[in-house]
Amino acid sequence: MTLQWLLTGVAIAIALLALARVRRVTRRLERLTETYWELRYDHGQLRARVAKLDPEAAAPDSGSGAAAAPKSGSGSFVPLSSLKR
Repeated sequence: MTLQWLLTGVAIAIALLALARVRRVTRRLERLTETYWELRYDHGQLRARVAKLDPEAAAPDSGSGAAAAPKSGSGSFVPLSSLKR
């Protein structure tokens, strides 16, 4: 009977330690998430300030997805069946 109480006590102690660790990790995750969003906001603010100061440098960045696609292609699509002929 004593062994069962000892094992129960050890299990409760381990559970309390795990709970404390989970709470500590949760607080750290919340701080990291808050810091991440603050940095994203600051980055957006700085990007807007740079765009306001130098509009020519910011213009290629905003349209880089649409402008880069035609340049990277080597031509139109050629089906394999036309190459065999």
